[in-house]
Amino acid sequence: MGQLSTVDLSDEQRELETDFSSTVIREIPHNENLLSLKYESLDYDNSENQLFMEEERRINHAAFRTVEVTRWVICGMIGILTGLVACFIDIMVEQLVGVKLQVIKSNIDKFTEKGGLSFSLLLWATLNAVIVMFGSLIVAFIEPVAAGSGIPQIKCFLNGVKIPHVVRLKTLVVKVCGVILSVVGGLAVGKEGPMIHSGAVIAAGISQGRSTSLKKDFKVFEYFRRDTEKRDFVSAGAAAGVSAAFGAPVGGVLFSLEEGASFWNQLLTWRIFFASMISTFTLNFVLSFYNRKPGDLSNPGLINFGRFDTDENSYKYFELPIFICMGAVGGMLGALFNALNNWLTMFRIRYLHRRCLQVVEAMLVAAVTGTVSFVMIYWTSDCQPLRESAGEYTLQLFCADGEYNAMASAFFATPESSVRRLFHDPAGSFNPMTLGLFTLLYFFLACWTYGLTVSAGVFIPSLLLGAAWGRLFGILLTNISNESIVSNCRL
Repeated sequence: MGQLSTVDLSDEQRELETDFSSTVIREIPHNENLLSLKYESLDYDNSENQLFMEEERRINHAAFRTVEVTRWVICGMIGILTGLVACFIDIMVEQLVGVKLQVIKSNIDKFTEKGGLSFSLLLWATLNAVIVMFGSLIVAFIEPVAAGSGIPQIKCFLNGVKIPHVVRLKTLVVKVCGVILSVVGGLAVGKEGPMIHSGAVIAAGISQGRSTSLKKDFKVFEYFRRDTEKRDFVSAGAAAGVSAAFGAPVGGVLFSLEEGASFWNQLLTWRIFFASMISTFTLNFVLSFYNRKPGDLSNPGLINFGRFDTDENSYKYFELPIFICMGAVGGMLGALFNALNNWLTMFRIRYLHRRCLQVVEAMLVAAVTGTVSFVMIYWTSDCQPLRESAGEYTLQLFCADGEYNAMASAFFATPESSVRRLFHDPAGSFNPMTLGLFTLLYFFLACWTYGLTVSAGVFIPSLLLGAAWGRLFGILLTNISNESIVSNCRL
């Protein structure tokens, strides 16, 4: 009876497991791509056995000091290489975007006089789609782990989850090339987020003294070929990436401490801070020569908001409740963004799991982004006087001589340039209707873009949306205040 009952129970359990597995397969037909046996746990606990203890006893004081100095040297190398990679990304994006915008601007100026702006629309959408196609192809077919910003993957690695190929040299190459093509292709993305992943890959490669992608062992730093040591250096690389992206060494340390690693010590703090400082200094120093201003260390990161006059931007205490309300509205918009993107992600998991479909979706988003940008510039009649701060690639379109299209200053530029203009352009540079339409459309474009099979970040689109919405709120508040003052004067 016991054997029979055991057999019955096992059969019943097997049937339940079969039903459950069939249900899961029916819900997500490609679950084998999501749940892989390759996702192992990293060994972050030192195996303190007898051999390990004997090896530690052999290390004298001089050898210990040598190991510690080597750690600092590696952190310095991580900072230098991360800064150089950031310089390469920034320079390539600036050069390629300049070429693309100049081609489109010349075409629009030509067909504005002759007629037939539909050719300009087709050119803009085609350029975006082709450039993004190459960026999506290398991610989808060469190294899928390079998609997105890479921050979630690095968080997993720092907390003990081994994701295949996450810190490989091939991943770094695809990440760098992919983010350049994504930004140049006009997607609503930024190049700052992927710097964290890039810094982590650089740190993992240098600290181990070998490359799996190149199948080359340089026979250096062999003492640090342990998961615990590699984890600490990857933390330094992630911090160096934050520092290079935003010019914030302290911010990089805090990111690794609060958002990244779960393992920390006091000595690690100073080494990571050293790597972050070296990273932002390297970026700043190299860009000073690129901008033909040697020694002008005014570009600490990939994103530069410009200089602010604290006297003109002071605030009053009665404005604090207004800032609180703006923050609350921004939080609700962020929640809406997450909800929409979560639904979109589930849709992609169910129906767009093939690589060719992922590339087609990226091309579609790029073409739609170019089309929306052109249509909004075409139909908007917000013309502003041409100023020195208007930018290099301004579109006149149907505006009078000496004027430019204000909507083009938001769409016809990189997201970083648009953020700077929203911060520093004088009052009256934007019409409320222009900012309102831009904020609404860019919100949905950014939501659709995030999650594509491309290397890209979401930091700068978030900042651009907040800056546009904040400036719109300020314009409306100023208009309401002026109307109330005028009505009081009449009374």
